[in-house]
Amino acid sequence: MLSNTQSETNATDLAYHLHSQTNPQALSREGAYIVVKGDGTHVIDENGKRYIDAMAGLWCASLGFNNQRLGRAAATQYEELGYYHSFYGRTNPKAANLSKKLVELTGMAGGKTFFVTSGSEANETMVKLAWLYHASRGKPTKRKIIARDRAFHGSTIVAGSMCGLEMMHREFGLPLPGFIHTLCPNNYRVRLPGESEAEFVSRLAGELERMILREGPDTIAAFIAEPVIAGGGIIPPPAGYFEAVQKVLAKYDILCLDDEVVCGFGRTGNWFGRETVGMTPDMMSLAKGITSSYFPLAAVVVSPKILEAVERYNESGTSFGHGFTNAAHPVGAAVAAETIAIYEELDIVPHVRKIGARLHQKLAEVTKDSPIVGNLRGVGLMYGVELVEDPSTGTPFAPARQIGARLAAIAYENGLVVRAMRDTVGFCPPLIIDDNDVEEIGAKLQKALRETEKAVQAKSI
Repeated sequence: MLSNTQSETNATDLAYHLHSQTNPQALSREGAYIVVKGDGTHVIDENGKRYIDAMAGLWCASLGFNNQRLGRAAATQYEELGYYHSFYGRTNPKAANLSKKLVELTGMAGGKTFFVTSGSEANETMVKLAWLYHASRGKPTKRKIIARDRAFHGSTIVAGSMCGLEMMHREFGLPLPGFIHTLCPNNYRVRLPGESEAEFVSRLAGELERMILREGPDTIAAFIAEPVIAGGGIIPPPAGYFEAVQKVLAKYDILCLDDEVVCGFGRTGNWFGRETVGMTPDMMSLAKGITSSYFPLAAVVVSPKILEAVERYNESGTSFGHGFTNAAHPVGAAVAAETIAIYEELDIVPHVRKIGARLHQKLAEVTKDSPIVGNLRGVGLMYGVELVEDPSTGTPFAPARQIGARLAAIAYENGLVVRAMRDTVGFCPPLIIDDNDVEEIGAKLQKALRETEKAVQAKSI
């Protein structure tokens, strides 16, 4: 039972707030975790207890939880222009300049930026543009979207349909028809015993091609992928995966959509995850790290051939029929510009590579020889520790035992925020972590892991 359950904030919250991805009965029984303050990589609850947030909130607070420069950037822009839209040819200087910067950063030469307000909207926008692209070329039947098992792409209806996670589907009758899923490129769970990495890649590409042929190539519009699967358990692809996949896509005139919502802006040790995994997309969705989530802004950067399709479809004088009220928000654009400036001043990519290697080393030290750790995987500053009943065979725990969730709860009691994805415990800390933060994460994980091991051994969980 949480100590703050009877607080005024908690009472109000329980009475009026419907929470995202939260069990309603557990919330009513235990109350909410109330966070009142940020301090760099830490957050502080209403009782004054400090927690190091090794998940950067929701994979997003890359610059920590109280960056004053981002606050000042927002305040300054609010004084100049608090809101304007991008419909009917309107713009503002901050949005115009940011659109240029994003095209340059992503390397999408000759492309343009379309602004939205969330990663879900960005991924949904890429689907609509894929449909438009094929229709403009006289191929209106190319509408199906291929995603992957274990993928997460958002919570709107189309984005939710692209998720390869049952929890995103069961309450809502999803996925919609036309959204299909191929194998997850998980070296630990999907790769067969004795199968080399190259053979695994060949099998994944072969299964993708067989799916395309079963469905009919003239019905497939696009393939969407995170460079590194995040919410499905932090799963980097095997070497050569995207090169093999994109050969199949090119063969059948299928677009490649890059979901950089988590992986973008330095997270994987490059500016964008596509560089880390060898992906050459037709469109890229950007969110989370674009503003360190200090403002709800996101974007899609599109290649020239997508732009040509939009222009061709509207050459008679009609208007592009897609957009959002708060897209290209001047305050969001100002915060994004300042966020990117800070990344550049921090030389964030070399920093992530260096401190990421240190975090990986520390996680390896803590989990080595654990009787319940089967796999440590990741890249840059995103890692997953998969808990299993038998590390020698990889036998998973029974899902009902919720071992990952129990470890995450124990870690929280010890002042460490992690995330359980089934029985994989995720680490995606703010990009600004230093050696002291790494040591704190390691020490608190070690304590939580030992407590969990004892509980498993005693069969109390």
